[in-house]
Amino acid sequence: MSNAPPHPPSAPREDRRVLAGALAGTTIEWYDFFVYAQAAGLVFAPHFFGPVNERAPGLATLISLATIGISFLFRPLGAVVAGRFGDRIGRKRMLVLTLLLMGAATTLIGLLPTYGRIGLAAPVALILLRILQGFSAGGEWGGAALLSVEHAPRGRRGLYGAFPQIGVPVGLILATGVLWAVDAATTEEQFLAWGWRVPFLMSVTLIVVGYLIRRAVEESPVFRELEERTRTSSAPLRDLFRGESRNVLLTALVFIGNNAAGYLLIAYFIGYGTGVLGLPRSSVLLATVAGAASWLVFTLLAGALSDRIGRVRTFQIGYAAMFAWMVPLFLLMDTRDIRLFTVAVLVMSIGLGLSYGPMSALYAEMFPASVRYSGVAIGYALGAVLGGAFAPTIAEALMQSTGSGLSVGAYIMVLCAVSGVAVSVVKEPKDTDLGDTRRPIA
Repeated sequence: MSNAPPHPPSAPREDRRVLAGALAGTTIEWYDFFVYAQAAGLVFAPHFFGPVNERAPGLATLISLATIGISFLFRPLGAVVAGRFGDRIGRKRMLVLTLLLMGAATTLIGLLPTYGRIGLAAPVALILLRILQGFSAGGEWGGAALLSVEHAPRGRRGLYGAFPQIGVPVGLILATGVLWAVDAATTEEQFLAWGWRVPFLMSVTLIVVGYLIRRAVEESPVFRELEERTRTSSAPLRDLFRGESRNVLLTALVFIGNNAAGYLLIAYFIGYGTGVLGLPRSSVLLATVAGAASWLVFTLLAGALSDRIGRVRTFQIGYAAMFAWMVPLFLLMDTRDIRLFTVAVLVMSIGLGLSYGPMSALYAEMFPASVRYSGVAIGYALGAVLGGAFAPTIAEALMQSTGSGLSVGAYIMVLCAVSGVAVSVVKEPKDTDLGDTRRPIA
């Protein structure tokens, strides 16, 4: 344990600023991601990859959808860079930089000329901007998580850390709402011509709001204390892998089950409900939004619950719930009753929240302060690559090869089991001293 005095409690006003800053960034990140994902399925194929269809019908759509996953491959690189400098120059500065980088990439996508205007440069520019989104997202979550947890008083780290987590369902709700509004206000021709650009350009407003909020947030007290007590390591990334590689691997494995299941809700269930089950698209979208809202609520509840019963125990309950629900989930969906479809999604979101809310606090308490940003960001990014990046693709392949959604459920059950075992290996780190620069609890 560190001999440094405990951190003085932060003022309620500063607490609100910190939580708002963390939530703002993750919401913008996921708003940008979901808008891109939905546009990839609606308009990118004809606008940016249309000529490919002349050689192989349908290939343009596959390429368009494949660009969604490109960002995941660059998240670990973004995590390495952001972690390196976040451990050296502070969480707040890196959060502002990643926020501006993400927003700039999203806005530029909304301004891109199409293939018909500039030829091959159009899809190349689109892919490069998507890579930039993935790079910036790799450093976004780690900084937001640590900013929240390191400001939290002991006994409330789980609750504070849940705020950057709810940016995922909030971003999903916001993106779907904006796209629905634009679609409702335009004709089909107008939407395809220019309406799809509006949600991307609206990212400018979100950037300004997020920037002002984050500029008002103080640097985390743990980082300030670390600067006062010792010089920051000249090579924190080297130190991370030399002494904390086991914890990096554990953080990645703990995340894969939740991330894969989450991407079923985000990217797979809409296609499954409309394409396989023949349910109305509007109804499936509403079911997805309801699931996102439930996910938000249970993420916050899980953060608070982890302050009472522990991070590990809360994770175990969440993964056990998702494991047990996978078979009933698809049995209910396959009834083709939209009410039972919605119930299936709502119940799954309980397990999603329980295995997502405590993550920020658990990860922060697993690493020493000198390499915490790097460890948290890289572990999270690797977990996203192994879990969610290819989950919708694997789910679709399983569905096509077996003809049964139960095979998809079995796939998620395996990943939940892996994550459940991984989190059980972690020693309960609740309320460890976040100022300790020596050995983490794991």
